[in-house]
Amino acid sequence: MEMRGSMTEDAAALAGGGNDTVAGRLALAIHEHRIQPGTKLAEDELGEIFGVSRTLVRAALQQLAHERLVTLRRNRGAFVAQPSVREAREVFEARALLEPRTARSAAERATAADIARLQRHIDEEHAALDAGDPGRALRLSGQFHIEVAVIADQDTIRDFVAQLVARSSLIIALYWQRRTALCESHAHHALLRALADGDGARAEEMMKGHLLDLVSSLDLRNPAPPARSLREALDRI
Repeated sequence: MEMRGSMTEDAAALAGGGNDTVAGRLALAIHEHRIQPGTKLAEDELGEIFGVSRTLVRAALQQLAHERLVTLRRNRGAFVAQPSVREAREVFEARALLEPRTARSAAERATAADIARLQRHIDEEHAALDAGDPGRALRLSGQFHIEVAVIADQDTIRDFVAQLVARSSLIIALYWQRRTALCESHAHHALLRALADGDGARAEEMMKGHLLDLVSSLDLRNPAPPARSLREALDRI
């Protein structure tokens, strides 16, 4: 694809807003573990893959750096962020403080339409697993937590939860040791039942237990190495 001169329609779309931007597609690949933490994000290669200028790529990388999905290193370029063990612990400690109480608030406010939306979300998670796409299932699992915060109708906390879920995706990619836990877990079903029943105390306890299970599935001693080429990962997005 030609990269000089006027942009093509596809390139113009990538320069705009939404999930079709360079930043959006990179973020999707990171959240679905198609690009592993530590992977180098070369501007020239990304420009060729997306068919856009280095200027657009650089802007996308700056945006993802602001969201802490990418690390910019002087004279070395951009890399998918690699949270340290300390950061991993801090992220899940923050989630343990915020999300159980948020789940209680969601149970007190959830409507029938909210419950139906969460059920569809869980169905999509299982469909992704059945299709052999655990990365997509993981991303949807993280979004479930954000949806709970949306139902709680607490905008500031929702924004915090969204940031923490995004960082959790990187942490899970690096340190997850029990990948079968995703298939075995029924935590979202149990939480959904508590929300549907309007049982705030039970929803709070369900969320606490769920987050503890997530932490127990991490091996904070042995980070996973980067895998798969950048082009191969992004060709699937």
